[in-house]
Amino acid sequence: MTKRIFRAIITVAMVVLLACLVLVMGVLYNYFTDVQLEQLRIETTLAGQGVTNEGESYFEGLDVRGYRITWIDQEGDVLYDTSINPGDMENHLEREEVKEAIDVGFGESVRFSNTLMKRSVYSAQLLGDGTVIRVSDEQNSIIQLFFGMIQPIFFVIIAMLAIALFMASKVSKLVVAPLNNLDLDNPLENENVDELAPFMRRIHSQQRQLRIQEIELGKRKEEFEAVTKSMSEGLLLLNRDGDVLSINKAASEILGVSEFVAGKNILVVSRILEFRKIAQAALEGNIIERIIEINERDYQIDANPIYANDEISGAVVLFFDVTEKNQAEQMRREFTANVSHELKTPLHSISGCAELLLNDIVKPEDTKQFTSQIYTEAQRMMTLVNDIIYLSQLDEGALDMKRERINVYDVAKETVSSLSAEAEKASVTLDLLCEPVCDNITDEYSINGIRRLVSSIVYNLTENAIKYNREGGSVSISVNAEYDDKTYEKYVVLTVSDTGIGIPPEHQARIFERFYRVDKSHSKEVGGTGLGLSIVKHAAKAHNAEITLNSVVGGGTSVEVRFPAGK
Repeated sequence: MTKRIFRAIITVAMVVLLACLVLVMGVLYNYFTDVQLEQLRIETTLAGQGVTNEGESYFEGLDVRGYRITWIDQEGDVLYDTSINPGDMENHLEREEVKEAIDVGFGESVRFSNTLMKRSVYSAQLLGDGTVIRVSDEQNSIIQLFFGMIQPIFFVIIAMLAIALFMASKVSKLVVAPLNNLDLDNPLENENVDELAPFMRRIHSQQRQLRIQEIELGKRKEEFEAVTKSMSEGLLLLNRDGDVLSINKAASEILGVSEFVAGKNILVVSRILEFRKIAQAALEGNIIERIIEINERDYQIDANPIYANDEISGAVVLFFDVTEKNQAEQMRREFTANVSHELKTPLHSISGCAELLLNDIVKPEDTKQFTSQIYTEAQRMMTLVNDIIYLSQLDEGALDMKRERINVYDVAKETVSSLSAEAEKASVTLDLLCEPVCDNITDEYSINGIRRLVSSIVYNLTENAIKYNREGGSVSISVNAEYDDKTYEKYVVLTVSDTGIGIPPEHQARIFERFYRVDKSHSKEVGGTGLGLSIVKHAAKAHNAEITLNSVVGGGTSVEVRFPAGK
């Protein structure tokens, strides 16, 4: 803006300067012309008096000083001329100044030369004898006057131009200074800007509207970020060029990128080829729903284009972690297959025995054996069905089961009593540690839990320790109270240890799965449904307890269940 004002001032100054020069030249030229005409009239009057008094002898020895004097008779013939021989001159009766002098006694005229660089000024006077005396002089034209004064004019222009440049610079800065010093944050508080008052009021009004819109947009942004940040699903927004507009924390963790990648292209942000293809397809107008594996987890990706004015303006991509869902479906399929397999064997046995009895093929002395086989297999099926129902209840969170204060040591003591006969039959020693001391403790080993579930934990762990032990081996159960100095939490720790066959390392992570058996042939020999450790896992989960397994092949197994004591 300063430059524009500067140029405008310089232009105006130059126009004014040129106008002044033209005006001054015109005024000076007219002034000099009037002075010259006045001087010429005086000279004409003097010449007329001289001719009247002395006649032609007046011209003898006359110093005309640049003037031209012509004496003309009544007929217009030239009687005398100071510059040209009268005989060579034409009749002057029709000359303007001569005619006017004859008519009114005095006449004047101006005639330009052929070059327009000079003009002749004539003054004529009628004498008493009827003759006319005429005096003329040459005058420079305004063009010649200009060229004659070109040097001083040039210096004047240079001086005026310098002054104009200096003043234009100062004035432009003075004009712009108030604008540069305006407080646009508080437009109504500016002083000495009366001309800008309407503009300032308009800015104030617009700023107020912008602040309202900014606050509204800020609220919406905070709400959007709060919603997207708390989402467990990943959310990614792209513009039409594939640049990231927004990404929430879940999506950044899934893709393994920073949350601050807004503005970067998705091809740079993610190196996952399949995901990039999905994003590109959405930007091309396709609706994509696909499950891909990222970092060993399964994610369902829903990608949809975003339209604005019937044109694709971007895409939204949602990530759903379906790993647990797929694993649950896989587990359900495996569970169904395992249940079918587990039921198939006793059913075949029952069906075979019943068919033999029905057809009277069995000898009378063997009837009791077949009947006993049918009973055993039926009991096995009932146990399996009960365990399945029990697991189903645990899957639902055991919400309908009553919680109470339970002494874990008392539950362990009951379990030892109920499994003593089985341990003796398997030639396994079953011990409950610290029995003399623990009998006198009531609250030290108490937790807030579900007795049935705690009992199933102790029972299944102890039963497995007996079944998968060696002849002459031992099983020990201990209950201890612990206190965490860091979290200030109290825990009741149940530990079941045996000297049995142990569990190979490759199987230890899966033994709590339903129907999973390390040695299927040995499992069939010792019986069981294959659901015991799965029940232990779910029952511990219902109490927020942690399970720790330590096992060495041939060296025994130790399982620790750490219960929060609660209140």
